[in-house]
Amino acid sequence: MSRSIIQTENLRFSYTTPEGVAPVVLDGVSLDIAEGSFVAVLGHNGSGKSTLAKHMNAILLPSGGTVYVDGMDTTDENRLLDIRRTVGMVFQNPDNQIVANVVEEDVAFAPENLGVPPQEIRRRVDDALKAVGMYEFREHAPHLLSGGQKQRVAIAGVIAMEPRCIVLDEPTAMLDPIGRADVLRTIKALNRERGVTVVLITHHMDEAAQADRLIVMAKGRVVADGTPKEVFQQVERLQSVGLTVPQTTQLLWQLRQEGLDVPLDALSDEECALALKHLLS
Repeated sequence: MSRSIIQTENLRFSYTTPEGVAPVVLDGVSLDIAEGSFVAVLGHNGSGKSTLAKHMNAILLPSGGTVYVDGMDTTDENRLLDIRRTVGMVFQNPDNQIVANVVEEDVAFAPENLGVPPQEIRRRVDDALKAVGMYEFREHAPHLLSGGQKQRVAIAGVIAMEPRCIVLDEPTAMLDPIGRADVLRTIKALNRERGVTVVLITHHMDEAAQADRLIVMAKGRVVADGTPKEVFQQVERLQSVGLTVPQTTQLLWQLRQEGLDVPLDALSDEECALALKHLLS
């Protein structure tokens, strides 16, 4: 059994407005994220998924309940640096995370701030840029890169801190399909090859389908939690919170509505094609 790297216990959160307290954004969320896992958190805008992400490295602190990062309570100010070293964050807009005029200097920025020795910084920067496939761009100006390349540089900047967990808050929202595919490949390789825990916040079904575990949020609560195959079979439940399912699942679900005996867990195009082939044979 893998140990937990992030735990939330009955997590509640409300933003405070000048008039008082706004509606509840997180309403009793209890989760365990296992070290080394690849978890996608899916939900509509306003579901609470980005607010949940910001609790995972103490950008936000709970209004109620508790968040633990590797056993450290996020409200413990003395552990804030350790928490941020353990969990790195990548945001939606890479332009907001890029701070230097040269790619390798940007990636070096966070380790320098952490007081990492210069030789170790050099190793980490090269290692991080190779991990995201951007090493040959190390001397380029970030503002001349494509959106997908910028986002990979932003991810490299987080990798250079050597966190054990990376939380990505809609990292592909501003990217074209090629950029999205590049970033997703990078995320999966970090998880599979380096054992980095990945929490991907998304509203894209195809991205969520590639995770090991899928958590669906609506109105500040977890409404489904399991493998993508398990969760996407709950077509009516997902529709009830305004979410669709992958096209493959939708097709098979509609065939089942017509009384045909097809599996609902064929997520990939290949699995779906096989299911239809069996139906016709």
